Amino acid sequence: MEKVLVMLGAAFMFLGVAVGAFGAHGLSAYLARHELTNTFETAVRYHMIHGLAIFVAAWAADRWAGPLPTWAGYLFVAGIILFSGSLYLLVATRLRWLGAITPLGGVAFLAGWLRLFLAAWQSGQ
Repeated sequence: MEKVLVMLGAAFMFLGVAVGAFGAHGLSAYLARHELTNTFETAVRYHMIHGLAIFVAAWAADRWAGPLPTWAGYLFVAGIILFSGSLYLLVATRLRWLGAITPLGGVAFLAGWLRLFLAAWQSGQ
């Protein structure tokens, strides 16, 4: 299971760097023209932070027994897709209603961090 989380973490980090670079170099004029630079940067920032969090969850899953760290990793994956993904789509399409999906990703991030906290608490180490 930890191997899957490491692979997902690596894939999301790769995509985060690629999307961030594309935004900085290929989309900068578009983003500025439509006042979407902050939205895009927020999407990339949370994408990258939680890509690293997937690695933390993989480490915790290897170290501590129980399903909580693994669930945390998958919640971080869901959070990236829902939070950053909805913002990326909002930037690409300018459909503001996509912003209504973003908080679901935030809830997934929070749930992932809570599960990681609980895993550490229960580990007794």
